[in-house]
Amino acid sequence: MPTASENTLFGMGNPLLDISAVVDKDFLDKYGLKPNDQILAEDQHKALFEEIVKKSKVEYHAGGSTQNSVKIAQWMIQEPHKVATFFGCIGTDSFGEILKQKAEEAHVDAHYYEQSAEPTGTCAACITGDNRSLVANLAAANCYKKENHLDLGSNWELVEKAKVYYIAGFFLTVSPESVLKVAKHASENNKIFGLNLSAPFISQFFKEPMMKVMPYVDILFGNETEAATFAKEQGFETDDIAEVARQAQSLPKVNKKRQRVVVFTQGKDDTVATVGEKVTMFPVLDIDQNDIVDTNGAGDAFVGGFLSELVQERPLEECIRAGHYAANVIIRRVGCTFPEKPDFH
Repeated sequence: MPTASENTLFGMGNPLLDISAVVDKDFLDKYGLKPNDQILAEDQHKALFEEIVKKSKVEYHAGGSTQNSVKIAQWMIQEPHKVATFFGCIGTDSFGEILKQKAEEAHVDAHYYEQSAEPTGTCAACITGDNRSLVANLAAANCYKKENHLDLGSNWELVEKAKVYYIAGFFLTVSPESVLKVAKHASENNKIFGLNLSAPFISQFFKEPMMKVMPYVDILFGNETEAATFAKEQGFETDDIAEVARQAQSLPKVNKKRQRVVVFTQGKDDTVATVGEKVTMFPVLDIDQNDIVDTNGAGDAFVGGFLSELVQERPLEECIRAGHYAANVIIRRVGCTFPEKPDFH
């Protein structure tokens, strides 16, 4: 079996410093938040970031959906280091320095585009019970410029080195042209490009950039809520998740050498995936509800586990099994964190 080598996996996204805290329902109501949602911060949320840091016991973690996934993939692989490359934009500030340090500790080869116009992005994870409401203040993450970073020779070489690419749908709100450039490169070179639906608002309000990239998508990830919204926006006329997966699979695709794979997670319910012409259900690992500490990052962890096997050219079933394992580890801990070594065989 091929083993992973340096820079085999490429991820690009919004590097955010996660600020997680347990809050109460009043806090959610005050800022008009739903218990299980992810949104971009608007003016009415500005004070939320100050209040959460003042009021609660907060934990800081390097975050951002894509960065979480590549970090977990690297953790699952262990050796060699720097299997994963990551691009994204940060500010020249203390939060940016924390992100750099955290990426280094995770052995991810992060090449950030650094600018001083905006501070490093943050994401408040407001935890109530086993729900989490995420409010992302993209700030610097929103300032990623293709021509100032992705197009530079030394950076593009890292893109060319990779065999598997993964970008969360969130990045379509920042630099759709960067996503498209990477996706086309993967398609033209018969490499694997993965995209995540990421959040219902992406399918709703960023439908055009998403559908421009879709013909180049080899693996489409999402959860049951995102799949339902995507289906509605695409006019699939079904709320059966297996049927949604089937219809998403048959959307137009440029590289005919690879059939698109669609993978939808459903929390504690079976993961749904297209295997050839069939749609198959894969049961997740059992977990006692009392062992669940924080479901924030479960989806990112699933993708990370999946990618760790994918870069080693393992079959789909193994990729999903690794995804379930990684998610099962992450939800027992606060934030997207993990023990020193995985116990996956």
